[in-house]
Amino acid sequence: MGPFSSSVATVVASVLCLVLNAALLCSGGTTSSFVRKTEKSIDMPLDSDVFAEPPGYNAPQQVHITQGDHLGKAVIVSWITMAEPGSNTVVYWSGNSNIKLEEEGSVVTYKYYNYASGYIHHCTIRHLEFDTKYYYQVGSADVRRTFWFVTPPPVGPDVPYTFGLIGDLGQTYDSNKTLTHYELNPAKGKTVLFVGDLSYADNYPNHDNVRWDTWGRFVERSAAYQPWIWTTGNHELDFAPEIGEFEPFKPFTHRYPVPFRASDSTAPFWYSIKRASAYIIVLASYSAYGTYTPQYEWLLRELPKVNRTETPWLIVLVHSPWYNSYNYHYMEGETMRVMFEPWFVNHKVDVVFAGHVHAYERSERVSNIAYDIVNHKCSPVKDQDAPVYITIGDGGNIEGLANNMTEPQPSYSAYREASFGHASFDIKNRTHAYYSWHRNQDGYAVKADSMWFFNRYWNSVDESST
Repeated sequence: MGPFSSSVATVVASVLCLVLNAALLCSGGTTSSFVRKTEKSIDMPLDSDVFAEPPGYNAPQQVHITQGDHLGKAVIVSWITMAEPGSNTVVYWSGNSNIKLEEEGSVVTYKYYNYASGYIHHCTIRHLEFDTKYYYQVGSADVRRTFWFVTPPPVGPDVPYTFGLIGDLGQTYDSNKTLTHYELNPAKGKTVLFVGDLSYADNYPNHDNVRWDTWGRFVERSAAYQPWIWTTGNHELDFAPEIGEFEPFKPFTHRYPVPFRASDSTAPFWYSIKRASAYIIVLASYSAYGTYTPQYEWLLRELPKVNRTETPWLIVLVHSPWYNSYNYHYMEGETMRVMFEPWFVNHKVDVVFAGHVHAYERSERVSNIAYDIVNHKCSPVKDQDAPVYITIGDGGNIEGLANNMTEPQPSYSAYREASFGHASFDIKNRTHAYYSWHRNQDGYAVKADSMWFFNRYWNSVDESST
């Protein structure tokens, strides 16, 4: 074949690829007809009641918990004292026992530009009983605060459990609506899967870390009573060489510990836990994930460890979405998708939750793993071994709503809506889970989008919405 013929063939193939893509784009799912009132998202002022410091000298504040091991029999308790270190001890006891136990924690501090943190305490309580209510106290004898949590049931294939989903929350009036609706949702989420972007302190001059403190006090009303499973987003980077801050994730890593070593991870940005009937893998969009990097090597080893006869539901959390039909952050997750999507299909991941885009979207089960540069197979296709991809970056933060969508709606997009809200993922047994997304403008019980999930390992039937 001569040079001219070769060029013609290349052009024809390229045009064919574009035609195939166009065909894919012409048969999308549902774009919600709901139109949210256009209004600016405004951070609540520093004197808002949700930011109020607890009474008493050096009273513990910003109390939050997360899972402290791989199985769910440990909890990491974190809190901050502002005036002096005070006590590092957590006093705790079972709801059906009067015997009080104690665990000693540690304290850290950090400085960021012209900000100096309070005394940040972390304490891991181990050897807890499954499915048990525990009370715990933090603080010194004269100013103690009491909270409680419930440990998960034992890990097992048919254990029901309900997760809440929140992302890109921030601390605006809309953020407060999101958290309130989650708290009042009758689905009663027991653990929050948080897909990144916490405080948005980096939106303030010099990344004003006072807004990390206000955010910690804001979410305490939930995060002190049930574990929040943390994913890092771009707003946790806090990399600001222009003000002399060269350490990425400095505020986040000092304030929000995770049990990464329990899953043989080498960094707190990617890790896994088991909880009830779910195996949850947390990935880091803003840490290296190319071939041979620590995150790549960890995930390569981690996925084969998942025993679907023990934890049938395989859930992945990541910040930057892989399938996104909004014109915000479009294709920012593409390189990670190219690296890891074949693995997700091979291991039959059930669902991937992401944030970053400040709106809501749910995909069909699709994959785009056939492309090899020369075969021109460049379009997503229906794939019942693939996950559903859900973007839930709609917590309500100061940057506002993403409301500019690509048109026409691509066929991989099952439902999309430019609104703020939260979601729940209610596992019933090894074969079925019920998912629902709740728009802030609705009463807390109203579902704007929902679907039944059929487990990819145990019940791999087509639950497509089209």
